Amino acid sequence: MLTTQRKHYLMDLLRRDGQVVAKAVSEALGLSEDTIRRDLRELAREGMLQRVHGGALPALPASPALADFNARARISPDTKAAIGRAGAALVAPGQVVFVDGGTTTGHLVRHLAPDLRATIVTHSPSVALALLGHEGIEVIMLGGRLYRHSVVGVGAATVEAIAQVRADLCFLGVSSIDPDAGLSTGDFEEAAVKRAMWRAAAHTVVLASPEKLATASPYRIAGADQIGALVVAHGTDEALLARYRALGVTVHVAGA
Repeated sequence: MLTTQRKHYLMDLLRRDGQVVAKAVSEALGLSEDTIRRDLRELAREGMLQRVHGGALPALPASPALADFNARARISPDTKAAIGRAGAALVAPGQVVFVDGGTTTGHLVRHLAPDLRATIVTHSPSVALALLGHEGIEVIMLGGRLYRHSVVGVGAATVEAIAQVRADLCFLGVSSIDPDAGLSTGDFEEAAVKRAMWRAAAHTVVLASPEKLATASPYRIAGADQIGALVVAHGTDEALLARYRALGVTVHVAGA
C-alpha cells in the first residue's frame, strides 16, 4: 500500500471511529507500527489530526488566544477577571511565584491581597508594572528579547534566568489546553520559556479562559497530567473538567 493510500485509509478510519489506534492498524494492514506512526506524524504536521499516545484523534480547532496581546485583551475580560481573582486566592504569604505573561495573569496580579508579602518573578513588563504600587511584593524581572506579540521576554537569557529560581508556585498562561493534546502555544521560543517556568516550580497552575479549552496550538509545553491545578470559568462543561480530574489535576472553578 502506497503512502497516499495509507493516509487516506487512516483519515477514513478516523472519520468512522473517531480515533486511530496504531497497533490495531498495523495488524490490520500487515505493516510495522513505526510506519503507521510516521504516517500519523506527517498527517498531524499537516493539521489533519492530533497525535496522542498510541494513535491519533480528530484535529482540535485553533485557539483564538493565538491573537496578539491587544486583541486577546478584548476577549472575555469579565471572565478573565474572575479567573484571575480565583488564581490570586491561591498565593500564600512568603511564597516565590512565577507569573507568566498574558491578559489573564494581568488580572491575577491586580487581585492579589493588598497586604500580601511575597516575591513575584516574571518576564512580563505589563505584570511588573501592574505590581508597581504593591509595596509588600518584591518584583524580580527576567531579561531576554522582547516578543512583541505577547509582550514578554523570550530566548536563551530568559530561560537561563528562570533556571536560577526555585519557585513555590507558577501561574502559567497558555494559548491552548486539552486533556489529550496537553498545553500548547503559538511560538517556539515562548513555549520554551513556559516549559522552563513549569519545570522550575514546585506547583503549576494554568489559568484557562473558555476560548483556550479543547483547542491546540503548534508548540507543545507539557502534558495536561503534568500540571498541578487548573482555574476555569464558572459554567465550564463538567464532562470536560472530569477528564482533567481523572489525570490528577485539581480544578478550581472561578465564581460567577
